[in-house]
Amino acid sequence: MDGRQRKNIKVGLFVEIVQKPHQASGELTEGRVSKILTKSPNHPYGIKVQLESGLVGRVKNIIT
Repeated sequence: MDGRQRKNIKVGLFVEIVQKPHQASGELTEGRVSKILTKSPNHPYGIKVQLESGLVGRVKNIIT
């Protein structure tokens, strides 16, 4: 599924995000979504979320 569409992201989903300091390297972090921070229906770099661990980043992959 596409992590750039807000409709695809739900609280509790397991996702891979890229954090701001890791954007250049593309290092991904896995976790469950606790909050959806992007208000617009889509974003070209991915919807910004906060994970249950407290980390914030943009969704790159949705793990099913």
